[in-house]
Amino acid sequence: MLRVFLVEDESIIRETLRDTVPWGQYGYTFAGEAGDGELALPMIRQTKPDVLITDIRMPFMDGLALSKLVLSELPKTKVIIISGYDDFEYAHQAIDIGVEQFLLKPVTKSKLLEVLEHIREKIESERVQGGYLTQFHVEAQEYEQYARRRFFEQVVAGQLSIQQIYEQADRLDLDLRAQCYTIAFFSILPEKPGEAEHYSEPGAQIRDSLLEHFLKYPEYILLRWNLTTYAVLLKGETARMPDYIRRCIDTVQSRYASGPSEMSWYVAVGTPTQRLSMLPACFEEVSRLWAYRHIVPERHVLTKDTVDFFVGTGGDGNLMRLDAAKVNPSILLGVMRSAGVEEIPNFVGEYLGGIAEALESKPFCQYLMLSARFTAAEYAQTLGCAQETFLESLGCLEQVGRNVTAEELKEYLSEILIAAADLRDKTSNRQYHGLLQQAVGYLDQHYMENELSLNRVAQQVNISPNYLSALFSQEMGCTLTEYLTEKRMEKARDLLRSTTKRSGEIAFEVGYKDPHYFSFLFKKSQGCTPRDYRAGRSKP
Repeated sequence: MLRVFLVEDESIIRETLRDTVPWGQYGYTFAGEAGDGELALPMIRQTKPDVLITDIRMPFMDGLALSKLVLSELPKTKVIIISGYDDFEYAHQAIDIGVEQFLLKPVTKSKLLEVLEHIREKIESERVQGGYLTQFHVEAQEYEQYARRRFFEQVVAGQLSIQQIYEQADRLDLDLRAQCYTIAFFSILPEKPGEAEHYSEPGAQIRDSLLEHFLKYPEYILLRWNLTTYAVLLKGETARMPDYIRRCIDTVQSRYASGPSEMSWYVAVGTPTQRLSMLPACFEEVSRLWAYRHIVPERHVLTKDTVDFFVGTGGDGNLMRLDAAKVNPSILLGVMRSAGVEEIPNFVGEYLGGIAEALESKPFCQYLMLSARFTAAEYAQTLGCAQETFLESLGCLEQVGRNVTAEELKEYLSEILIAAADLRDKTSNRQYHGLLQQAVGYLDQHYMENELSLNRVAQQVNISPNYLSALFSQEMGCTLTEYLTEKRMEKARDLLRSTTKRSGEIAFEVGYKDPHYFSFLFKKSQGCTPRDYRAGRSKP
């Protein structure tokens, strides 16, 4: 039932409308009444009516002023203005502020019921369309689309002016208006170095739950950053930002706490800023923080406060002060196994910063260089690459035995780690190429089944949904859902032109049990309705 609120200073008219209109028969419930706009406004804020009927001439606050305030706070409310004055200027003002109907007194019961029925149908249609749009956004997984990723990369690289940021955000339907911003990273699946990403029901459920949460709230803008990492742009009021950050961290932690104990998770959050122009600095900070999941893997929440303890303060080269855990070869091995190539320079910078007091020792630098060499060579062998072949590809090994500066050591470690990560990615792509082809074949055979989903395809080929989603986008140039939708639309276009089947029958045949949603999706993806396409009126 839709809620209607009535504002009229003439009590006889107000009581007549309240008591004689069969509200329930027309899908309405009477939510309240008031004699003027000033009294009505707090009541309207509390009841949040779907429809407001108000006189235009009232003491204290007139109907136009009331309507303007209500529409600014409750933009989905439909306003009907009643006036005893046949004045075009009033009607013009009413249209300007977004009033739905302008009726002249005396208003007959039949005319009001006609307007109420029209407005009810319009509200219901808007709600259905809104529901379809929400469903489309979720199914299309718009947070994984390339345009959003490219836009985010340009923003954090400082390549766009503030005006360009807002212009591109509007084209992508992203609302970036806020007082405060920050960036967070979180891992989406358990990281088990060296093991294949097999399908896991608990892992799939956690992934879906996390993505659903971040997609639901307007203060979060979610996108995939790389294979194991998602990025979130947090935005909102400055005073509320600590709450948004805490909810972000608690959500990731609680979802993983409900899963198997061996599942690992990490979340990093940068320092909030009140300027969009400062997002590149915020991103640089959170990228450095994210590197610490390899350096201090026991710390799952990575913020400036939680990792400051690790950063070295310089020193005299006294190795007795160095914590041996900071130079454990397992740290470098973990990076080779799971870090993205783009993460490695940040990792190396933070890693060396944490042991800065020891870098004045030349023998220690040589130890670090040799440790990285042997660890990488052994890891390359586990990937099927001969140690000699891997080492021959490195140009930095000639520095072993020389006195090196901190910058040269950083370049040395970066080259070795990047080479190992590149080898890992190429090996993984070869390993999973066959599985990707199986997934595409499964989609081609089962696209007409309504229950087809990313999780179902991933389970069929025994690969994690997260890995399949990333691999599919990388190799196919579109998301799995975009591929599925186009496959269904291709078949629908053929059926519309080659058969006389009704649109509802075609919807069911290509995998949509709701024919209205099929029509909505067809128009959104093809640029015209199914009927227009059949009639040859499709857009070029």
